[in-house]
This record gives sequence, C-alpha cells and structure tokens, in this order.
Amino acid sequence: MINSSLINLQGMLFLLVAAGVILRKLGILPDSAKQVLTDLVIDLILPCNIISSFLIEFNLDILKGFAVILLIATLIQFGCLIIANTFYNKEPERRKKVLQYGTVCSNAGFMGNPIAEGVYGAEGLMYASIFLVPQRIVMWSAGVSYFTESPDRKTVIKKVLTHPCIVAVYIGLFFMITQISMPVFLENTIRNVGGCTTTVSMILIGTILAEVKAGSIIDKGIIKYTLIRLFFIPFLVFICCRLFPVRPMISGVSVLLTGMPAGSTTAILAAKYDGDYIFATKCVVVTTLLSLVTIPLWCMVL
Repeated sequence: MINSSLINLQGMLFLLVAAGVILRKLGILPDSAKQVLTDLVIDLILPCNIISSFLIEFNLDILKGFAVILLIATLIQFGCLIIANTFYNKEPERRKKVLQYGTVCSNAGFMGNPIAEGVYGAEGLMYASIFLVPQRIVMWSAGVSYFTESPDRKTVIKKVLTHPCIVAVYIGLFFMITQISMPVFLENTIRNVGGCTTTVSMILIGTILAEVKAGSIIDKGIIKYTLIRLFFIPFLVFICCRLFPVRPMISGVSVLLTGMPAGSTTAILAAKYDGDYIFATKCVVVTTLLSLVTIPLWCMVL
C-alpha cells in the first residue's frame, strides 16, 4: 500500500478512536456501553464481516494459503507462550498475570481484521480470520489459566467451536468452496452489517482509552511489555517469514496481526480474577496509542 493510503487509513482510525473518547467523556456513551459494543462486534458485526470476506472465487492457491497461515499462526502462539512464561518472572504476581495474558492474547480481533482489510482488501481479511483461530484457542485455555485454573478440554473445545467468529468462518468456507450464491438481499445485509466493523471497533477502543488518566501512565514494566508486544514479536515473525518462501500477503497479515496491542479482555479478566486491573488498563491504553504509530511503520517495512 502506498504511503498516502497508509496515512489515510491511520488517520481514519485515529479519528474514530478520538470519536469514541469524546463520546465517552461527554457521557453520550455510558460505562456500560463498552460491554454492549463488545458483544455487538463479536456476536454480529465481526461475524458478518468474516462471512463477506469469504464471498470470493475459490482456487487452490487460497487453500494452500489457509494451510500456510494456520501453521504460521500456530507457531506464533507457541512462541508467545514461551515468551510469556520466560520474560516476566521478576514481576509481582498480580502484574505477571496481566503481562502473560497480554503477550499471548492481543487485540488482533478488533483492530487486526479492519487493518488487514484496509491494507490487503477482502482476501487479507479472509486470511486474518484464519490466522486468529489458534489465538482464540489459546485465549480460552492457557490465556485464561494465567488468571484462574485452566478450564477442562471439553470446555475449551466447546467455546472455540461455538464462538461466533469461528462459526462465521465455517459459513464463509462453505459458500466459498461450494460457490453457492446466497440471495442478494441476504448478501447485501451481511456486507452492510460487516462494513460497520472498523467504525464500531475503533469507537469501542476510544471508550476504553477515555477511562485512563494521562498522568503516571508509564513505568518500566509497561515499556518492556510494549516493546515485546509491538516490536519484538512481530520482528521475529517478519524475519522468519523472510527466511522462508512465504507469500507477501500471508507474511504481511501475519506480521500486522502479531503486532497488535493488548486486547481489552486483558483488563476485564484482571479485574475479575484479582489481577492488577489498573496496570492492565494502562497496558491496553499505551500499546493501543503507540500502535497508531507502529502499525503504519510495519506496513511500510512490509
């Protein structure tokens, strides 16, 4: 993507985030709006967006691409688990939980999909949807275990297989592989609802940013985590993709989604399971703000 397009994309994302901040500060969006918007994105808007991304002509190259990006995403999650269990052993226990979860579970679902679509179009969004499958598995297994006891295997499998975004992948794959055309009114509805993903996701992030005071937001732990989350992990992925013959789009989607900020669930789980939720919120805010700079930088590198 040319530099002017990157600037336009990031400028749009920044203004949408700013709109979320302003709406929250003015009280137009109350505190309860965060949960409502989160459910709306995960349960309706994002699944529609995922389904619409699969409504393209199917060929063997796409199938091979699925296998490659799924393998890359799986290896990345194993790498993130190793980093999470190695890099934060000197941190206090309540902060350690936050840092570990934030390392294995990023905000790739909310921010990654819109950016992948903005940079690479519908095909990029389709690959991003596949890329997120291993992260969703880790999120409900090892990720949750950092804050509480690890759920049993049956619970993990059930949550993964029935997650709205995963179900959307099933539906999208069905229509892409069979090349069956759905009714025009249904396809238009799905595409229009899915088109709200970027707007609602970025406004949601803005409502989260509005909750944190600017003063005393940075400390050594947050700086260390930010460098790992936004620079170190995507850099490793970038180098590994360059060492092997990985298609530029698959490589680009992998690096961009790996370089996403901490997910908002980091703060939510920290508050629920006696983690340092204030520290967790700061991690979300700092990495989200800095990602508005690092994401276009990674795009230029790619």
